[in-house]
Parts: sequence; structure tokens; C-alpha cells
Amino acid sequence: MDTRQVAQRWADVWERGWPAHDVAAISALYAEGAFWQQHPFLDPEPGYLARVFAEEESAQCRFGAPLVDGDQAAVPWTAQTRLTDGGSEDLAGVSVLRFGSDGLVVEERDFWNQR
Repeated sequence: MDTRQVAQRWADVWERGWPAHDVAAISALYAEGAFWQQHPFLDPEPGYLARVFAEEESAQCRFGAPLVDGDQAAVPWTAQTRLTDGGSEDLAGVSVLRFGSDGLVVEERDFWNQR
């Protein structure tokens, strides 16, 4: 497995999938039973993607170049979302990823903030 290549694939799929609210494409990046903590100090939430995508009317996002070490990568990102309740969000974060030998995410910890 080439970690840089699979981390870039992860970023590319997220960058296309988030605006399209494509749960299936994004979910395919993760190994079965993968640990995904969406924000520090919170427990992982099953069904997280479907829930937050249902709250969004639209999204624009950018993912930066992965920083890679062994089977791990850190990927910075920003997003601006328009919510179905009329609100909006301006987000900036980094996803810290660990990949299995098959190139799928086995662990993800997201750190983000909202303006």
C-alpha cells in the first residue's frame, strides 16, 4: 500500500462526495468496523454522515495535500455549508487517518472548529 496515494484518494473522494452528499462513495473509503471520532471528546456516532448531510442544503470544501508518515496521514480541510434551517457554517479542520494494508481507513480522528 502506498499511504500517500490512498490518503490522496481519501481527500479526492471527500472533496467530490461532500458537496454531492454521497454517503456511499465516502463510506466505501472505510474498513468495516473502522473507528471514526468526528470531534475530540465525542464518542463516534453511527450514521453521522447521513445525519449531517440531511442537515445541509449545500456544501463547498477543499482538502489539502496529505502529510504522510508510515500508515498514517493528516489531511487539512475547509468547508462552507448552507444548512436546511437557513443557517450556515464555516469550518476548518484536519483529519488524522490510519490505513489498513488494503488502503481503507481503519481509524480517523477529526479535529475542527467553526467560525
